Amino acid sequence: MLRRLLKDFQGDVLAIPGRLLALIFFVILFFIPLFLQGSSGSYYLRIFIFANMYVIFAVSWDLLSGYTGQLNFGHALFFGVAAYTTALLNLHLDWQPWLTIPLGALAGVIAGLVVCLPALRLRGPYLALVTLAFPLILLGIVFAFTDFTGGELGISGLDRISNSRTTDYYISVAVMIVSVMIMWKLTDARSSLVRTGIVFHAIREDEIAARASGINTIRYKLLAFAVAGFFAGIAGAFHAHFMRIAGPSNLELTLSFQVIIWTVFGGITSIYGPVVGVYILFPLMELLRVVPEVRNLIFAGIVVAMLLFMPEGIAVWVRDKIERECPRCKLSNMAFRKTCRACDTPLYERAVD
Repeated sequence: MLRRLLKDFQGDVLAIPGRLLALIFFVILFFIPLFLQGSSGSYYLRIFIFANMYVIFAVSWDLLSGYTGQLNFGHALFFGVAAYTTALLNLHLDWQPWLTIPLGALAGVIAGLVVCLPALRLRGPYLALVTLAFPLILLGIVFAFTDFTGGELGISGLDRISNSRTTDYYISVAVMIVSVMIMWKLTDARSSLVRTGIVFHAIREDEIAARASGINTIRYKLLAFAVAGFFAGIAGAFHAHFMRIAGPSNLELTLSFQVIIWTVFGGITSIYGPVVGVYILFPLMELLRVVPEVRNLIFAGIVVAMLLFMPEGIAVWVRDKIERECPRCKLSNMAFRKTCRACDTPLYERAVD
């Protein structure tokens, strides 16, 4: 059994450059605290903790909007619902983060199912506009019941996840890696264990054809919204406990549009694209705080340049440079190979005299 797992690991990870780079990156994350000491180190760890939370948030949007095609402009709803839920449970019932964070994620699932109801009838820009309205509706409720929600000030004084910034970091890394791996497996169209990935692709490309093929598209759309709400809820609940506050900023439209920018920058419909997008853009924006006058201008310039020269996203562009897909068996190979490692099919067309 161990030998088979090792063989699968060598064939599915070590033989594919993109996955190998991802493995190296995730391993490096565990050693970052060793190089960050003192007050400045604590500040940089804080940036990485935020990046880990936003990675989960961005990947959940990619799963829903990228893979399933359900364009969601109000993804902050799931984030905010979970943040407020975990804050209320912690403050009023004195429940600890290990319990309130999963319950906040479940609240995100419920929010996802509620948002999915109009998605069963609407598509494209109409669905996007409806999802855009949900965070605004919840913000109105927050400001209407200030005694319960704290209004503009939010709900503060939440319990910390731990008493150590380093411990918070390791927890966020572990949760992020597990969450990303689960979502990657769910969306992997070539997986032999689950078929959700290929169904999500089918719904995105042509939902009517998918339904005509016998696929219960309603069930899979509900699944996509529930899964996206769950993982966005984990990010929102973790964010509330780490910041020790849940407020209107967790529901702002800016947050919903940020997650779209991160995903498109890294590469939509790829899972690893949002990871790359968040880890590049979020630390960059934090470091650019030293030049607040031109901070947004530099950020916009970088995003526009990427869209012009790498329209599919920076992660996808890099992957295409280091990998080559076999035209016969669709297996990924290292770019320097001339034939497929599995079926020995030529990877590059030969010149015709």
